[in-house]
Amino acid sequence: MLRKIKNVAYTLWHLAVEIVGQSEDEQALTCNIPDTEDTVAYENQDVEAVAMVEGSPTDAQLDFHQRGDAAGPSSDSSWSIDCSTVLRVKSVHISSAILAAKSLFFHELFLNGIKESVQRDVTIQIHASEEEALMDLLNFMYSNNLSASRATALLDVLLAADKFKVASCMRYCSKLLRNIPMTCESALLYLDLPSSILMAEAAQPLTDAAKKFLSVRYRDIYKFQEEVLRLPLAGVEAVLSSDYLQAASEDTIYDLVLKWAHTHYPKLEERKEVLAKQLAQLIRFPYMTCRKLKKVLNCSDLHPEFASKVVLEALFFKAETPHRQHALAVDVPNAVNRRFVERAYKYRPVKVVDFELPHQQCLVYLDLKREECAQLFPTGRVYSQAFHLGGQGFFLSAHCNMDQQGTYRCFGLFLGMQEKGSASFAVDYEFAARSKPTEGYVNKYKGNYTFTGGKAVGYRNLFSVHWEAFMEDDSNYFINGILHLRAELTIRQ
Repeated sequence: MLRKIKNVAYTLWHLAVEIVGQSEDEQALTCNIPDTEDTVAYENQDVEAVAMVEGSPTDAQLDFHQRGDAAGPSSDSSWSIDCSTVLRVKSVHISSAILAAKSLFFHELFLNGIKESVQRDVTIQIHASEEEALMDLLNFMYSNNLSASRATALLDVLLAADKFKVASCMRYCSKLLRNIPMTCESALLYLDLPSSILMAEAAQPLTDAAKKFLSVRYRDIYKFQEEVLRLPLAGVEAVLSSDYLQAASEDTIYDLVLKWAHTHYPKLEERKEVLAKQLAQLIRFPYMTCRKLKKVLNCSDLHPEFASKVVLEALFFKAETPHRQHALAVDVPNAVNRRFVERAYKYRPVKVVDFELPHQQCLVYLDLKREECAQLFPTGRVYSQAFHLGGQGFFLSAHCNMDQQGTYRCFGLFLGMQEKGSASFAVDYEFAARSKPTEGYVNKYKGNYTFTGGKAVGYRNLFSVHWEAFMEDDSNYFINGILHLRAELTIRQ
Protein backbone atom coordinates (compact mmCIF):
# COMPACT_ATOMS: atom_id res chain seq x y z
CA MET A 1 0.00 0.00 0.00
CA LEU A 2 0.97 3.63 -0.23
CA ARG A 3 2.52 4.29 3.18
CA LYS A 4 3.35 7.96 3.15
CA ILE A 5 3.76 11.00 0.95
CA LYS A 6 5.90 13.86 2.20
CA ASN A 7 5.41 17.48 1.19
CA VAL A 8 8.46 19.60 0.45
CA ALA A 9 9.05 23.19 -0.62
CA TYR A 10 9.54 24.06 -4.28
CA THR A 11 11.74 26.97 -5.18
CA LEU A 12 10.88 26.72 -8.86
CA TRP A 13 7.26 27.68 -8.12
CA HIS A 14 7.95 31.30 -7.66
CA LEU A 15 10.33 31.49 -10.59
CA ALA A 16 7.74 30.02 -12.94
CA VAL A 17 5.04 32.41 -11.78
CA GLU A 18 7.14 35.33 -12.82
CA ILE A 19 7.58 34.20 -16.42
CA VAL A 20 5.56 36.55 -18.60
CA GLY A 21 2.94 34.96 -20.77
CA GLN A 22 3.38 31.53 -19.24
CA SER A 23 0.71 29.60 -17.38
CA GLU A 24 0.83 29.76 -13.63
CA ASP A 25 -1.27 26.68 -12.98
CA GLU A 26 0.49 23.78 -14.70
CA GLN A 27 2.90 21.18 -13.38
CA ALA A 28 4.20 17.71 -14.21
CA LEU A 29 3.82 14.57 -12.13
CA THR A 30 6.54 11.97 -12.62
CA CYS A 31 5.58 8.41 -11.73
CA ASN A 32 8.52 6.01 -11.28
CA ILE A 33 7.34 2.47 -11.98
CA PRO A 34 9.09 -0.09 -9.76
CA ASP A 35 8.05 -3.14 -11.77
CA THR A 36 7.71 -3.94 -15.47
CA GLU A 37 5.83 -7.20 -15.18
CA ASP A 38 2.34 -7.75 -16.51
CA THR A 39 0.53 -4.55 -15.64
CA VAL A 40 -2.91 -5.87 -16.48
CA ALA A 41 -3.24 -8.18 -13.48
CA TYR A 42 -3.63 -6.86 -9.94
CA GLU A 43 -0.51 -7.44 -7.85
CA ASN A 44 -0.89 -7.36 -4.06
CA GLN A 45 2.42 -5.87 -3.07
CA ASP A 46 3.63 -3.15 -0.76
CA VAL A 47 5.36 -0.23 -2.41
CA GLU A 48 7.31 2.20 -0.30
CA ALA A 49 6.53 5.79 -1.29
CA VAL A 50 9.44 8.18 -1.30
CA ALA A 51 9.43 11.90 -0.73
CA MET A 52 8.34 14.09 -3.59
CA VAL A 53 11.41 15.86 -4.86
CA GLU A 54 12.20 18.71 -7.19
CA GLY A 55 13.09 17.88 -10.71
CA SER A 56 12.06 18.17 -14.32
CA PRO A 57 11.07 15.72 -17.03
CA THR A 58 13.89 13.98 -18.84
CA ASP A 59 14.06 12.83 -22.44
CA ALA A 60 13.59 9.25 -21.27
CA GLN A 61 10.24 10.02 -19.68
CA LEU A 62 7.01 9.53 -21.57
CA ASP A 63 5.49 12.97 -22.04
CA PHE A 64 2.04 13.20 -23.61
CA HIS A 65 2.76 16.47 -25.36
CA GLN A 66 6.00 15.25 -26.99
CA ARG A 67 5.00 11.65 -27.72
CA GLY A 68 1.64 10.38 -28.87
CA ASP A 69 2.24 6.65 -28.61
CA ALA A 70 0.26 6.16 -25.41
CA ALA A 71 -3.25 5.11 -26.38
CA GLY A 72 -5.97 7.03 -24.67
CA PRO A 73 -4.13 9.95 -23.07
CA SER A 74 -2.62 11.13 -26.34
CA SER A 75 -6.09 11.68 -27.77
CA ASP A 76 -7.12 13.98 -24.92
CA SER A 77 -6.41 17.61 -25.78
CA SER A 78 -6.30 18.46 -22.09
CA TRP A 79 -2.92 16.76 -21.90
CA SER A 80 -1.33 18.83 -24.68
CA ILE A 81 0.57 21.20 -22.38
CA ASP A 82 3.80 22.86 -23.40
CA CYS A 83 6.69 21.57 -21.26
CA SER A 84 8.07 25.10 -21.04
CA THR A 85 5.29 25.91 -18.60
CA VAL A 86 6.26 23.18 -16.12
CA LEU A 87 6.61 24.70 -12.66
CA ARG A 88 7.77 21.77 -10.61
CA VAL A 89 7.94 17.97 -10.52
CA LYS A 90 6.94 15.45 -7.92
CA SER A 91 8.32 11.90 -8.03
CA VAL A 92 6.32 9.11 -6.47
CA HIS A 93 7.05 5.39 -6.38
CA ILE A 94 3.90 3.53 -7.34
CA SER A 95 2.80 0.03 -8.35
CA SER A 96 1.88 -0.20 -11.98
CA ALA A 97 -0.16 -3.32 -11.27
CA ILE A 98 -2.36 -1.61 -8.68
CA LEU A 99 -2.92 1.47 -10.80
CA ALA A 100 -3.59 -0.57 -13.94
CA ALA A 101 -6.14 -2.66 -12.05
CA LYS A 102 -8.01 0.39 -10.73
CA SER A 103 -7.64 2.84 -13.64
CA LEU A 104 -8.34 2.26 -17.31
CA PHE A 105 -6.20 5.33 -18.02
CA PHE A 106 -3.13 3.84 -16.34
CA HIS A 107 -3.91 0.40 -17.77
CA GLU A 108 -3.68 1.83 -21.29
CA LEU A 109 -0.71 3.97 -20.37
CA PHE A 110 1.41 1.15 -18.95
CA LEU A 111 0.37 -1.33 -21.62
CA ASN A 112 1.23 0.99 -24.51
CA GLY A 113 4.08 2.97 -22.98
CA ILE A 114 6.10 0.86 -20.61
CA LYS A 115 6.07 -2.41 -22.54
CA GLU A 116 7.53 -0.67 -25.58
CA SER A 117 10.34 0.91 -23.59
CA VAL A 118 13.01 -0.16 -21.15
CA GLN A 119 12.41 3.02 -19.17
CA ARG A 120 10.47 2.94 -15.92
CA ASP A 121 9.60 6.63 -15.84
CA VAL A 122 6.29 8.06 -16.95
CA THR A 123 5.48 11.74 -17.01
CA ILE A 124 2.00 13.16 -17.04
CA GLN A 125 1.07 16.80 -16.86
CA ILE A 126 -1.71 18.31 -14.76
CA HIS A 127 -2.81 21.74 -13.62
CA ALA A 128 -1.56 22.87 -10.25
CA SER A 129 -5.15 23.12 -9.05
CA GLU A 130 -5.53 19.37 -9.68
CA GLU A 131 -2.57 18.32 -7.56
CA GLU A 132 -4.34 17.72 -4.25
CA ALA A 133 -7.20 15.83 -5.91
CA LEU A 134 -4.81 13.62 -7.91
CA MET A 135 -2.74 12.72 -4.85
CA ASP A 136 -5.94 11.84 -3.01
CA LEU A 137 -6.99 9.75 -6.00
CA LEU A 138 -3.68 7.87 -6.01
CA ASN A 139 -4.10 7.23 -2.30
CA PHE A 140 -7.63 5.90 -2.94
CA MET A 141 -6.33 3.40 -5.49
CA TYR A 142 -4.10 1.96 -2.76
CA SER A 143 -6.36 2.29 0.30
CA ASN A 144 -9.96 2.75 -0.94
CA ASN A 145 -10.22 5.86 1.25
CA LEU A 146 -10.17 9.60 0.65
CA SER A 147 -8.97 12.41 2.85
CA ALA A 148 -11.38 14.84 1.14
CA SER A 149 -14.65 15.42 2.99
CA ARG A 150 -15.92 18.83 1.84
CA ALA A 151 -18.15 18.95 -1.23
CA THR A 152 -15.73 21.12 -3.23
CA ALA A 153 -12.80 18.79 -2.51
CA LEU A 154 -14.86 15.72 -3.35
CA LEU A 155 -15.90 17.30 -6.64
CA ASP A 156 -12.23 17.88 -7.47
CA VAL A 157 -11.49 14.22 -6.78
CA LEU A 158 -14.53 13.20 -8.86
CA LEU A 159 -13.17 15.22 -11.80
CA ALA A 160 -9.74 13.63 -11.37
CA ALA A 161 -11.29 10.15 -11.14
CA ASP A 162 -13.18 10.82 -14.37
CA LYS A 163 -10.04 12.06 -16.14
CA PHE A 164 -8.02 9.03 -15.04
CA LYS A 165 -10.97 6.65 -15.53
CA VAL A 166 -11.18 5.30 -11.98
CA ALA A 167 -14.81 4.17 -11.84
CA SER A 168 -14.60 2.86 -8.26
CA CYS A 169 -13.50 6.29 -7.00
CA MET A 170 -16.26 8.00 -9.00
CA ARG A 171 -18.81 5.77 -7.28
CA TYR A 172 -17.26 6.50 -3.88
CA CYS A 173 -17.26 10.27 -4.46
CA SER A 174 -20.84 10.10 -5.71
CA LYS A 175 -21.89 8.29 -2.54
CA LEU A 176 -20.14 10.78 -0.24
CA LEU A 177 -21.62 13.77 -2.10
CA ARG A 178 -25.13 12.32 -1.82
CA ASN A 179 -24.66 12.11 1.95
CA ILE A 180 -24.10 15.88 2.11
CA PRO A 181 -27.36 17.88 2.40
CA MET A 182 -28.23 19.12 -1.07
CA THR A 183 -29.15 22.68 -1.99
CA CYS A 184 -30.36 24.22 -5.24
CA GLU A 185 -26.85 25.53 -5.84
CA SER A 186 -25.16 22.16 -5.30
CA ALA A 187 -27.80 20.32 -7.38
CA LEU A 188 -27.24 22.69 -10.29
CA LEU A 189 -23.48 22.29 -9.86
CA TYR A 190 -23.76 18.50 -10.10
CA LEU A 191 -25.85 18.79 -13.26
CA ASP A 192 -23.26 21.14 -14.77
CA LEU A 193 -20.41 18.63 -14.51
CA PRO A 194 -18.61 17.57 -17.72
CA SER A 195 -20.67 15.37 -20.01
CA SER A 196 -18.28 12.45 -19.48
CA ILE A 197 -19.30 12.42 -15.80
CA LEU A 198 -23.01 13.02 -16.46
CA MET A 199 -23.04 10.04 -18.81
CA ALA A 200 -20.97 7.78 -16.56
CA GLU A 201 -22.83 4.97 -14.82
CA ALA A 202 -20.69 5.46 -11.72
CA ALA A 203 -21.98 9.04 -11.26
CA GLN A 204 -25.59 8.35 -12.25
CA PRO A 205 -26.90 8.12 -8.66
CA LEU A 206 -25.53 11.61 -7.95
CA THR A 207 -27.09 13.24 -11.01
CA ASP A 208 -30.36 11.38 -10.39
CA ALA A 209 -30.41 12.72 -6.81
CA ALA A 210 -29.80 16.26 -8.09
CA LYS A 211 -32.64 15.99 -10.61
CA LYS A 212 -34.99 14.59 -7.98
CA PHE A 213 -34.11 17.40 -5.56
CA LEU A 214 -34.94 20.06 -8.14
CA SER A 215 -38.12 18.35 -9.30
CA VAL A 216 -39.38 18.15 -5.70
CA ARG A 217 -38.23 21.68 -4.88
CA TYR A 218 -40.15 23.13 -7.85
CA ARG A 219 -43.03 20.65 -7.93
CA ASP A 220 -45.54 23.48 -7.61
CA ILE A 221 -44.09 25.07 -10.70
CA TYR A 222 -46.23 28.20 -10.68
CA LYS A 223 -45.65 28.93 -7.02
CA PHE A 224 -41.96 29.23 -7.91
CA GLN A 225 -42.42 30.49 -11.46
CA GLU A 226 -39.93 33.36 -11.16
CA GLU A 227 -37.27 31.04 -9.74
CA VAL A 228 -37.90 28.48 -12.47
CA LEU A 229 -37.52 31.16 -15.13
CA ARG A 230 -34.06 31.96 -13.70
CA LEU A 231 -32.85 28.36 -13.69
CA PRO A 232 -30.16 27.34 -16.19
CA LEU A 233 -30.96 24.84 -18.92
CA ALA A 234 -29.95 21.75 -16.91
CA GLY A 235 -32.18 22.84 -14.02
CA VAL A 236 -35.23 23.44 -16.22
CA GLU A 237 -34.71 20.05 -17.88
CA ALA A 238 -34.70 18.36 -14.47
CA VAL A 239 -37.95 20.09 -13.47
CA LEU A 240 -39.72 19.34 -16.76
CA SER A 241 -38.75 15.66 -16.59
CA SER A 242 -40.92 15.11 -13.52
CA ASP A 243 -44.27 13.31 -13.69
CA TYR A 244 -45.45 15.13 -10.57
CA LEU A 245 -45.46 18.77 -11.56
CA GLN A 246 -48.41 20.53 -9.99
CA ALA A 247 -49.38 22.50 -13.06
CA ALA A 248 -52.82 23.49 -14.23
CA SER A 249 -52.31 21.66 -17.52
CA GLU A 250 -49.68 20.84 -20.11
CA ASP A 251 -50.81 23.97 -21.98
CA THR A 252 -49.48 26.13 -19.16
CA ILE A 253 -46.21 24.18 -19.05
CA TYR A 254 -45.78 24.80 -22.77
CA ASP A 255 -46.32 28.55 -22.26
CA LEU A 256 -43.77 28.60 -19.43
CA VAL A 257 -41.17 26.81 -21.55
CA LEU A 258 -41.56 29.39 -24.33
CA LYS A 259 -41.23 32.21 -21.79
CA TRP A 260 -38.04 30.64 -20.39
CA ALA A 261 -36.60 30.20 -23.88
CA HIS A 262 -37.27 33.86 -24.78
CA THR A 263 -35.58 34.96 -21.55
CA HIS A 264 -32.41 32.89 -21.98
CA TYR A 265 -32.15 32.74 -25.79
CA PRO A 266 -33.16 36.08 -27.30
CA LYS A 267 -31.80 35.07 -30.73
CA LEU A 268 -34.47 33.20 -32.70
CA GLU A 269 -32.24 30.57 -34.30
CA GLU A 270 -30.58 29.68 -30.99
CA ARG A 271 -33.99 29.51 -29.36
CA LYS A 272 -35.31 27.19 -32.05
CA GLU A 273 -32.36 24.85 -31.61
CA VAL A 274 -32.58 24.54 -27.83
CA LEU A 275 -36.34 24.03 -28.00
CA ALA A 276 -36.24 21.39 -30.73
CA LYS A 277 -33.26 19.44 -29.39
CA GLN A 278 -33.83 19.69 -25.64
CA LEU A 279 -36.75 21.47 -24.02
CA ALA A 280 -39.60 20.70 -26.41
CA GLN A 281 -38.72 17.02 -26.08
CA LEU A 282 -39.87 17.28 -22.45
CA ILE A 283 -43.25 18.87 -23.24
CA ARG A 284 -46.00 16.27 -23.23
CA PHE A 285 -47.88 17.39 -26.31
CA PRO A 286 -50.36 14.46 -26.23
CA TYR A 287 -51.88 16.01 -23.08
CA MET A 288 -52.27 19.50 -24.50
CA THR A 289 -55.68 20.68 -25.66
CA CYS A 290 -56.49 20.72 -29.36
CA ARG A 291 -56.90 24.49 -29.25
CA LYS A 292 -53.34 24.89 -27.98
CA LEU A 293 -52.00 22.33 -30.46
CA LYS A 294 -53.33 24.53 -33.26
CA LYS A 295 -51.18 27.35 -31.87
CA VAL A 296 -48.17 25.01 -31.76
CA LEU A 297 -48.46 24.53 -35.52
CA ASN A 298 -48.08 28.27 -36.05
CA CYS A 299 -45.46 28.91 -33.36
CA SER A 300 -42.51 30.84 -34.81
CA ASP A 301 -40.21 29.51 -32.05
CA LEU A 302 -40.45 25.94 -33.37
CA HIS A 303 -39.20 24.49 -36.61
CA PRO A 304 -42.28 23.78 -38.79
CA GLU A 305 -41.25 20.15 -39.33
CA PHE A 306 -40.85 19.59 -35.61
CA ALA A 307 -44.15 21.29 -34.80
CA SER A 308 -46.02 19.19 -37.37
CA LYS A 309 -44.44 15.99 -36.05
CA VAL A 310 -45.36 16.54 -32.38
CA VAL A 311 -48.88 17.75 -33.16
CA LEU A 312 -49.63 14.77 -35.39
CA GLU A 313 -48.25 12.42 -32.75
CA ALA A 314 -50.41 14.10 -30.11
CA LEU A 315 -53.57 13.87 -32.22
CA PHE A 316 -52.99 10.20 -33.03
CA PHE A 317 -52.50 9.52 -29.32
CA LYS A 318 -55.76 11.27 -28.46
CA ALA A 319 -57.55 9.11 -31.03
CA GLU A 320 -56.29 5.86 -29.46
CA THR A 321 -58.36 3.72 -27.13
CA PRO A 322 -57.61 4.08 -23.38
CA HIS A 323 -55.99 0.62 -23.42
CA ARG A 324 -53.64 1.59 -26.23
CA GLN A 325 -52.85 4.92 -24.58
CA HIS A 326 -51.85 3.08 -21.41
CA ALA A 327 -49.65 0.73 -23.44
CA LEU A 328 -47.87 3.70 -25.03
CA ALA A 329 -47.37 5.32 -21.62
CA VAL A 330 -45.51 2.29 -20.27
CA ASP A 331 -43.54 1.64 -23.45
CA VAL A 332 -39.80 1.35 -22.65
CA PRO A 333 -38.48 3.67 -25.43
CA ASN A 334 -40.89 6.34 -24.19
CA ALA A 335 -39.05 6.38 -20.84
CA VAL A 336 -36.45 8.71 -22.36
CA ASN A 337 -38.72 11.76 -22.36
CA ARG A 338 -41.99 10.37 -20.89
CA ARG A 339 -44.04 12.19 -23.53
CA PHE A 340 -46.99 9.79 -23.25
CA VAL A 341 -47.06 9.78 -19.44
CA GLU A 342 -49.73 11.92 -17.82
CA ARG A 343 -48.59 14.34 -15.12
CA ALA A 344 -50.47 15.24 -11.92
CA TYR A 345 -52.34 18.11 -13.53
CA LYS A 346 -54.58 20.37 -11.50
CA TYR A 347 -57.09 20.20 -14.37
CA ARG A 348 -57.64 16.65 -15.60
CA PRO A 349 -57.32 15.98 -19.35
CA VAL A 350 -60.45 15.10 -21.29
CA LYS A 351 -61.16 13.57 -24.67
CA VAL A 352 -63.74 15.48 -26.71
CA VAL A 353 -65.74 14.46 -29.79
CA ASP A 354 -67.53 17.36 -31.51
CA PHE A 355 -70.58 17.36 -33.79
CA GLU A 356 -72.06 20.27 -35.77
CA LEU A 357 -75.23 18.64 -37.21
CA PRO A 358 -78.10 18.28 -36.58
CA HIS A 359 -77.19 20.26 -33.44
CA GLN A 360 -74.02 21.62 -31.92
CA GLN A 361 -73.06 18.76 -29.68
CA CYS A 362 -70.02 17.25 -27.95
CA LEU A 363 -69.17 14.08 -26.04
CA VAL A 364 -66.65 14.62 -23.24
CA TYR A 365 -64.76 11.69 -21.68
CA LEU A 366 -63.12 12.12 -18.26
CA ASP A 367 -61.14 9.30 -16.61
CA LEU A 368 -60.20 9.40 -12.92
CA LYS A 369 -57.88 6.96 -11.15
CA ARG A 370 -59.07 5.24 -7.99
CA GLU A 371 -56.37 7.00 -5.93
CA GLU A 372 -57.49 10.37 -7.32
CA CYS A 373 -61.03 9.69 -6.19
CA ALA A 374 -59.81 8.51 -2.78
CA GLN A 375 -58.01 11.83 -2.30
CA LEU A 376 -61.31 13.71 -2.72
CA PHE A 377 -62.62 12.49 0.65
CA PRO A 378 -64.05 14.21 2.65
CA THR A 379 -64.69 17.52 0.84
CA GLY A 380 -62.36 17.57 -2.16
CA ARG A 381 -63.05 18.26 -5.79
CA VAL A 382 -61.17 17.87 -9.07
CA TYR A 383 -61.70 19.86 -12.27
CA SER A 384 -61.31 18.89 -15.91
CA GLN A 385 -59.53 20.90 -18.55
CA ALA A 386 -61.75 23.32 -20.41
CA PHE A 387 -63.54 22.16 -23.53
CA HIS A 388 -65.59 24.25 -25.95
CA LEU A 389 -69.07 24.13 -27.37
CA GLY A 390 -70.67 26.91 -29.40
CA GLY A 391 -67.57 29.06 -28.88
CA GLN A 392 -67.94 28.96 -25.09
CA GLY A 393 -65.70 27.19 -22.57
CA PHE A 394 -67.10 24.52 -20.23
CA PHE A 395 -65.60 22.16 -17.64
CA LEU A 396 -66.53 19.12 -15.55
CA SER A 397 -65.93 18.85 -11.80
CA ALA A 398 -66.07 15.73 -9.61
CA HIS A 399 -66.83 16.21 -5.90
CA CYS A 400 -66.97 14.34 -2.63
CA ASN A 401 -69.98 16.00 -1.02
CA MET A 402 -73.03 15.39 1.15
CA ASP A 403 -76.13 13.93 -0.43
CA GLN A 404 -79.25 16.01 -1.01
CA GLN A 405 -80.52 15.35 2.52
CA GLY A 406 -77.12 15.96 4.11
CA THR A 407 -76.94 12.50 5.70
CA TYR A 408 -73.86 10.90 4.11
CA ARG A 409 -71.01 11.61 1.71
CA CYS A 410 -71.20 10.53 -1.91
CA PHE A 411 -69.73 11.10 -5.38
CA GLY A 412 -71.08 14.04 -7.37
CA LEU A 413 -70.48 15.22 -10.94
CA PHE A 414 -71.11 18.77 -12.18
CA LEU A 415 -70.95 20.75 -15.43
CA GLY A 416 -69.88 24.39 -15.37
CA MET A 417 -69.38 27.25 -17.83
CA GLN A 418 -66.30 29.46 -17.69
CA GLU A 419 -66.79 33.05 -16.61
CA LYS A 420 -65.54 34.91 -19.66
CA GLY A 421 -68.20 35.99 -22.13
CA SER A 422 -71.70 37.25 -21.43
CA ALA A 423 -73.56 34.82 -23.68
CA SER A 424 -76.29 32.61 -22.27
CA PHE A 425 -76.64 28.99 -23.41
CA ALA A 426 -79.51 26.54 -23.02
CA VAL A 427 -77.78 23.16 -22.83
CA ASP A 428 -79.16 19.64 -22.63
CA TYR A 429 -76.66 17.50 -20.71
CA GLU A 430 -76.44 13.84 -19.78
CA PHE A 431 -73.95 12.06 -17.49
CA ALA A 432 -72.93 8.42 -17.95
CA ALA A 433 -70.35 6.05 -16.48
CA ARG A 434 -68.94 2.66 -17.38
CA SER A 435 -70.10 -0.04 -14.99
CA LYS A 436 -69.79 -3.77 -14.51
CA PRO A 437 -70.59 -6.36 -15.60
CA THR A 438 -70.96 -5.15 -19.21
CA GLU A 439 -68.37 -2.34 -18.74
CA GLY A 440 -70.41 -0.24 -21.14
CA TYR A 441 -71.54 3.32 -20.48
CA VAL A 442 -74.77 3.53 -18.46
CA ASN A 443 -76.74 6.80 -18.31
CA LYS A 444 -76.95 8.15 -14.76
CA TYR A 445 -78.49 11.62 -14.94
CA LYS A 446 -79.73 14.11 -17.49
CA GLY A 447 -81.20 17.58 -17.46
CA ASN A 448 -81.39 20.98 -19.11
CA TYR A 449 -79.89 24.21 -17.89
CA THR A 450 -79.47 27.76 -19.16
CA PHE A 451 -75.86 28.65 -18.44
CA THR A 452 -74.37 32.05 -17.77
CA GLY A 453 -70.73 32.74 -16.93
CA GLY A 454 -69.50 31.04 -13.76
CA LYS A 455 -72.59 28.86 -13.24
CA ALA A 456 -72.55 25.06 -12.71
CA VAL A 457 -75.15 22.32 -12.53
CA GLY A 458 -75.06 18.60 -11.85
CA TYR A 459 -76.02 15.76 -9.53
CA ARG A 460 -74.76 15.40 -5.95
CA ASN A 461 -75.03 11.59 -5.80
CA LEU A 462 -74.33 10.30 -9.27
CA PHE A 463 -74.31 6.60 -8.32
CA SER A 464 -76.96 6.74 -5.55
CA VAL A 465 -74.64 5.05 -3.03
CA HIS A 466 -72.63 6.03 0.03
CA TRP A 467 -69.00 7.08 -0.54
CA GLU A 468 -67.75 3.91 1.18
CA ALA A 469 -69.77 1.69 -1.18
CA PHE A 470 -68.59 3.70 -4.19
CA MET A 471 -64.92 3.19 -3.18
CA GLU A 472 -65.13 -0.52 -2.27
CA ASP A 473 -62.58 -2.86 -3.84
CA ASP A 474 -65.36 -4.66 -5.72
CA SER A 475 -67.09 -1.44 -6.77
CA ASN A 476 -68.97 -1.70 -10.05
CA TYR A 477 -67.61 1.64 -11.22
CA PHE A 478 -63.83 1.13 -11.20
CA ILE A 479 -62.55 -0.90 -14.15
CA ASN A 480 -58.88 -1.77 -13.78
CA GLY A 481 -58.60 1.03 -11.24
CA ILE A 482 -60.16 3.69 -13.51
CA LEU A 483 -63.50 5.51 -13.21
CA HIS A 484 -64.74 6.27 -16.74
CA LEU A 485 -67.16 9.22 -16.98
CA ARG A 486 -68.93 10.71 -20.00
CA ALA A 487 -70.85 13.93 -20.45
CA GLU A 488 -73.00 14.63 -23.51
CA LEU A 489 -73.80 18.30 -24.19
CA THR A 490 -76.22 19.59 -26.82
CA ILE A 491 -77.12 23.23 -27.57
CA ARG A 492 -80.78 23.62 -28.51
CA GLN A 493 -81.83 26.57 -30.67
